[in-house]
Amino acid sequence: MGFVNEFKKFAIRGNVVDLADGVIVGGALSKITSSLVDDIIMPPIRILLSNVNLAEFSVKLGTSSKGEPIELNYGSFLQVLLNFMIIAFIVFLMVRAINTLKDMSDEKAESDPKSPDVPKDIQLLAEIRDTLQAQSK
Repeated sequence: MGFVNEFKKFAIRGNVVDLADGVIVGGALSKITSSLVDDIIMPPIRILLSNVNLAEFSVKLGTSSKGEPIELNYGSFLQVLLNFMIIAFIVFLMVRAINTLKDMSDEKAESDPKSPDVPKDIQLLAEIRDTLQAQSK
């Protein structure tokens, strides 16, 4: 019984649930990002590259004993690498935007002395400062 209880305690912990949520959302988001790259971003890039499809680039290394060609498909690798770079850049932009919004929220909370996170003595000192500034004008 100790093993089962220990597993329950582990599985119900917040970090594990958050990780599971992240994996599920990440799986769904991967289809969206793949579609974004394949269907929206790559067609204009192919036009710029004169309709060149990177996935078709290969080098013939020889033939197998059955007469089938043996090819090094470096174009597929380049295509996947390009997709990764585009997706990584998009994720970077998303994280940057989220961090900017978070920083703006943090600055607003710091500048608002009436915020519930600010201790009462700091709120009182801020009120005294504001009153002194108003009287000096």
